[in-house]
Amino acid sequence: MTTPPDIPAPASDKLDGAVFKVAGVVVLGAIMSILDITVVTVAIPKFQTEFGVTYAVAAWAMTGYTLALATVIPLTGWAADRFGTKRLYITALVLFVLGSVLCATAWDMPSLIAFRVIQGLGGGMLMPLGMTIMTHAAGPQRVGRVMAILGVPMLLGPILGPIVGGWLIGFHWEWIFLINIPIGVVGLILAVLVLPSDRPEPSESFDFLGMLLASPGLALFLFGVSSIPEEHTVMAGKVLIPAAIGLVLLVLFVLHAVRTEHPLIDLHLFRNRDLTFAVLTMLLFAVAFFGSGLLLPSYLQQVRGETALDAGLLLAPQGLGAMLTMPIAGRLVDKIGPGKIVMTGVAVIAVGLAFFTQLGAGTSYWLIGGALFVTGLGMGCTMMPTMTAAIRTLTHQQVARGTTLMNIVNQTAASIGTATMSVVLTNLLNDKQSAQIAMGSNLDPSIAEKVPPDVLDEGFTQAATAFAHTYIVAVVLVVLTLIPAAFLSRGKPKDPDPAVGAPAAMMGH
Repeated sequence: MTTPPDIPAPASDKLDGAVFKVAGVVVLGAIMSILDITVVTVAIPKFQTEFGVTYAVAAWAMTGYTLALATVIPLTGWAADRFGTKRLYITALVLFVLGSVLCATAWDMPSLIAFRVIQGLGGGMLMPLGMTIMTHAAGPQRVGRVMAILGVPMLLGPILGPIVGGWLIGFHWEWIFLINIPIGVVGLILAVLVLPSDRPEPSESFDFLGMLLASPGLALFLFGVSSIPEEHTVMAGKVLIPAAIGLVLLVLFVLHAVRTEHPLIDLHLFRNRDLTFAVLTMLLFAVAFFGSGLLLPSYLQQVRGETALDAGLLLAPQGLGAMLTMPIAGRLVDKIGPGKIVMTGVAVIAVGLAFFTQLGAGTSYWLIGGALFVTGLGMGCTMMPTMTAAIRTLTHQQVARGTTLMNIVNQTAASIGTATMSVVLTNLLNDKQSAQIAMGSNLDPSIAEKVPPDVLDEGFTQAATAFAHTYIVAVVLVVLTLIPAAFLSRGKPKDPDPAVGAPAAMMGH
């Protein structure tokens, strides 16, 4: 087990300078790891031309990183207990920066994919470790506010990625990786100087069988699910075979974990009622949020003909809305509990997303920006307060395992959401030949010269309608999120017992 870091108990529940310094270090790492996912998405066409490969091969620069994340996240909770959060966080930063340096020197696509895997092994640990470090630094009375700080890069990453990526690729593709080096070096120096030391006292044996089942199981399942957008069907062998094998391994892991005292992923945490409902809320919310997050950038580029950079700028109101409500929600969660805050946020998101079910081929960008701003206001009250609901009732020893569990849920739900929306959209467009021609004309202007304008107009209308109808699925999922959110706790967490942590964590035992 990891003993509490050397931080004096707070005299009040206000955030002090020590906590802000820790938060600054953690946010720096989070920004790098999250931005790198979305920045590389924009660079895939550049990789195609640079290395002379197909889109499917170039997309492995994304897939390799995601699979490395999925492989390493289950190990993070055990490793944090075994080696200490500070040492492991520094190791993760070193791996991430080393991977970035190697990626910038890649000479062909296979080498870039291999180096992205190294980068992903570091990136996958940064977020759960960062959440653990910040929770330990703040304590249960202040965890809502520090989670709000960590939520900023999580919500802004998908918006800033295309903007930063589009700008950096204008210089050269290597810069999307080189930019991590100065940020990473600063992060490393600050991590050594600022992060409090903790004293690992490992008392748990490593769950080797759990690792053999959980890490490849999660990676294979996510690979299968992530292949759905490329294959356009769930029934493809590339989807079914790895997803089925991964699912079998995960089921075997669950059967193993419930019989093991110290499993790799601590499923015993589900005895905690607050964590259970927070996980269910996060699962449904993340499927809807990350799934619908795929739709608008595609609509703006394929239906409206915007560049990736312009599409990123048009998405900015959502980030602004989230930044307004996130610090307020963080303070309120610490005062009145997450239940009412999350339910309010989910309801506001449902209202914002409902607008997009009426998308047309010429919908005003002002209206789209307004709906995004409303959605962002709801986002700021939802994601991190839900994380807080899960973590604030855990004992000090359980926090690393709890953050690991929540990050696995987040990663899995994001892949499922993206795949779900992609399949729905693809099926709606399948028999719409005019829509496919119109969308293709925005990628290849020569098509527009060969097709009558009225056919293009009809095609853009059909395409916009397909996007609008796909948003209905997102709205339904968001509304369903209200069910588990209604069971989230309402009220301040109990004062922690210094000997064991927050006694509220034992509610379900």
